[in-house]
Amino acid sequence: MATTSLWHIKGNLKDLISYVENPEKTVPNEDMQDFFDVFSYIKNPLKTNEGEYVSAVNCLKETALQQMILTKKQYQKTGGYIAWHGYQSFKPDEVTPEQCHEIGLKLAREMWGGKYQIIVATHLDKGHLHSHFCFNSVSYLDGSKYNYSKSEQKRLREVSDRLCREYGLSVVENPKKAPSRPLYLDEKSGKPTRYNVYREDLREAINGSRDLQHMMNYLADKGYEIDFSGEHWKMKLPQYKHFTRLDTLDERLTPDFIRSCPGGTSRYGNHKARISYSPHMPEQYKNAWKPHQKTTGILALYYYWCYQLGIFPKGTDYKPTSPLMKEELRKLDEITAQVRYMSKHNISTLSDLYADRKKNQTEMDKLIDYRQHLRNKVRRATPAEKETLRAEKKGVTEQITELRKILKYADGIENALPISTNV
Repeated sequence: MATTSLWHIKGNLKDLISYVENPEKTVPNEDMQDFFDVFSYIKNPLKTNEGEYVSAVNCLKETALQQMILTKKQYQKTGGYIAWHGYQSFKPDEVTPEQCHEIGLKLAREMWGGKYQIIVATHLDKGHLHSHFCFNSVSYLDGSKYNYSKSEQKRLREVSDRLCREYGLSVVENPKKAPSRPLYLDEKSGKPTRYNVYREDLREAINGSRDLQHMMNYLADKGYEIDFSGEHWKMKLPQYKHFTRLDTLDERLTPDFIRSCPGGTSRYGNHKARISYSPHMPEQYKNAWKPHQKTTGILALYYYWCYQLGIFPKGTDYKPTSPLMKEELRKLDEITAQVRYMSKHNISTLSDLYADRKKNQTEMDKLIDYRQHLRNKVRRATPAEKETLRAEKKGVTEQITELRKILKYADGIENALPISTNV
């Protein structure tokens, strides 16, 4: 199974020329770092088995970057996107290095080999083998610039899948769009993102309802808009524009699966969705929640004896938080972090805020430059030295991350102030 991705590289011709003339002293922006790394592997090929797994299409791999520069100058197209960078990545232990590079090279030739200069570098340093593609944004044949449209994205996936099948490899049967990196990091850390809230409420609805209709009522009482028609069921909160497919939250959440497993905790009756919300909630959202009548019948009797026997705790006033309230709580966490930042750094005026932000920005810029210096040293280091340098670079990255958080707090504080505030 192989996954693919492609993205543009921003920059200018001056950056490319500077790198060619003196790569050790060139400090590219973050977007261009991976792009330059591919060419550095040709000169320092520890990741590619001494250059065995580096190939070029429509150029020489030793002078590929220089040839790309000449193409740009020839057609006087030195602005816009400077190049395109992508990868084809395989599952661990599914292919050999030779197969990985051979498939990657075939993919590059079929996709872009007719018009563009390409470098293909297969990396062996990770747990999964993967090939990088870097190709010129300007065609060496007619000077046309590459346009990565949705049809091209689809073609890249289809060509990769076809080549995998030809080699007897698995393919991704139901490809889905990957979440944005901020959302991915929030999901990974367990923060209450929209999708996490959806999953939690949906799990409650399924487990607490003995049939589909009660499950739909449960979600509606929680404030969701639902669309359980068609092949893919969807739901959303009113503040969001688009619906989210349930099988996007979890691939198991198909209509057949949901119909077959309701009532996991509703042995004696359907559960009611209990809601608490702020009195400041906008009026247009309040209509989504309807008051419930008092529980009666066998369910009320069951609850009574559970309390009498001590199975359920007495005297609790706990109420589940509504999805809208969870979003407000996340905003409150941001404000709390800003207040703690102001208290820790003794910031009481805008002048204090600007001075502290300037100091932190200067410090972060120095750390970014030093991290780039470490990256350049890694390129020329021996394998033993690389581990030490990478550990040091990781520590610098952690410091940069912390400073970025502090700068974000400062920007949030400034943006929250009234426009008329004087320094």
